[in-house]
Amino acid sequence: MLARPRRAGVPGRRGEIILLYEDETILWRFALPRAVGGAKPSAVACPRARCARVRSSATRVSKRQAWLQYRTWNRMTSGVLLSVIGAVQYGTSKVFYKIVPPFDAQELRQYMHQVMATFRKTDKEVVMVVDRSGIHRAHKLDATLDHYHSTFRFHCLPASIVGTTSNPIEGFWRVMKDRIGAGRCFPDLHQLYQRTRRVLMAHQERPIYAFHW
Repeated sequence: MLARPRRAGVPGRRGEIILLYEDETILWRFALPRAVGGAKPSAVACPRARCARVRSSATRVSKRQAWLQYRTWNRMTSGVLLSVIGAVQYGTSKVFYKIVPPFDAQELRQYMHQVMATFRKTDKEVVMVVDRSGIHRAHKLDATLDHYHSTFRFHCLPASIVGTTSNPIEGFWRVMKDRIGAGRCFPDLHQLYQRTRRVLMAHQERPIYAFHW
């Protein structure tokens, strides 16, 4: 028997399980330059404007090349995303996170392994509360869920339940982004990654967000 639920559609928590509220958020998006095509620029175009376009194009190309060094970020063909997968443990301020390139089923599988490595020795079932997005129901996760049968499972929230009333980590995302620097311009993806990592690590030492249970 589980304890009485504290939130609609969410299982309660007793000593028999570890309850995690999982979500993901996009930190930053950069659209890669589209392929050059169509009519050639006019020969009477303003030289200053033409030079500005050349500089802008060169900057985008250099950034694009720089980002290819980051593990799987080069999988993107239409843009670059930097996301954070995170889950807060019920009754605490502990956030288990993974900074990832575009969020997909493969990254979620790796994150599930990361979480289970943390709780492997507790001998308790891990219940991860998730929304009903397609990625949480992807068939690519079946093998991982089967691997952790009886020790790990998803609990999907009802489709009608959204927001911080059902998933408290969404409030954490807002504070985290503000600490990272809302509107701040980072010269490259690596600096944004490092800044994000520092904020998340600092939260483990001194919580930046008060979860209400």
